[in-house]
Amino acid sequence: MCISCGRALCKEQTKKMPAILTIYVGEANMPKAVVVSEVLYQGVCKPQPEPIEMPELYQGGYAMSKIVSVHSFRGGTGKSNTTANLAALLAAKGHRVGVVDTDIASPGIHVLFGLTEDQMAHSLNDYLWGKCEIQETAHDVTANLGLRGEGKVYLVPASIRAGEIARVLREGYDVGLLNDGFHDLIQALHLDVLMIDTHPGLNEETLLSIAISDVLLIVLRPDQQDYQGTGVTVEVARRLDVPNMLLIVNKVPAAFAPAEVKARVERAYNAEVAGVLPHSEEMMVLASAGVFVTRFPDHPITAMLQEIAQRLGA
Repeated sequence: MCISCGRALCKEQTKKMPAILTIYVGEANMPKAVVVSEVLYQGVCKPQPEPIEMPELYQGGYAMSKIVSVHSFRGGTGKSNTTANLAALLAAKGHRVGVVDTDIASPGIHVLFGLTEDQMAHSLNDYLWGKCEIQETAHDVTANLGLRGEGKVYLVPASIRAGEIARVLREGYDVGLLNDGFHDLIQALHLDVLMIDTHPGLNEETLLSIAISDVLLIVLRPDQQDYQGTGVTVEVARRLDVPNMLLIVNKVPAAFAPAEVKARVERAYNAEVAGVLPHSEEMMVLASAGVFVTRFPDHPITAMLQEIAQRLGA
């Protein structure tokens, strides 16, 4: 069957040509497409061999909102904490923010937002398996953050039930459906910013998240393993034409000079370091029992994160 038009194909009609995998915003804020090769076409669908400009997508409203993916090559960098803190700061400035936990194999960001398993009427897993619409998985956690005003934070958690995690590991899921869900969520909730808390490393889901991002935040520690893995992520992001890529160096020991760390990382990757965040005893003691910036509004780390959030909300 033709992947584009749905026509049945006989052997004589079969043609192997590229197909659009997903859409994303490239240079000059121009929507473009990622294509894959070697799929079946009937031949009249006019597929394109390379990513093409797609200005008509602006009419759908996608380009009016900003998609921010927060990624790290390895676990333990503080990626989810960074996502939650930036989401809270953006909402505090009046933005409508969605947060999607796509780390389906090891979910956890819901803990930071104070959302319990009993409160999860639906999860991202339910949407991916056709049990509900994507907007039904969104939980308004604004009150849990103690925020007032027009800003909102909607969390789409991944299921923490062992059976559902095992099903994902065993069967996988349709990544294309995830892409549709991101854009449907933006429209249904009128989001200003959609933040994607990705799975560490690189797989089909993280490649999709990176490809459709307006901003990619890469969180790393001053650690040799992190440095090497981050180099791979940076190279992939450049090949996917991510419009804006920023690095955040997290959990930096007091013995390290922040300015030297910033300069060294920027030289290594030829990419901007948006923040060098020191190791924090307060954050360690908080132990994911809340969102740091709401508990410590006057802390130096909060001020650093505010500067990053301001750039995301601009």
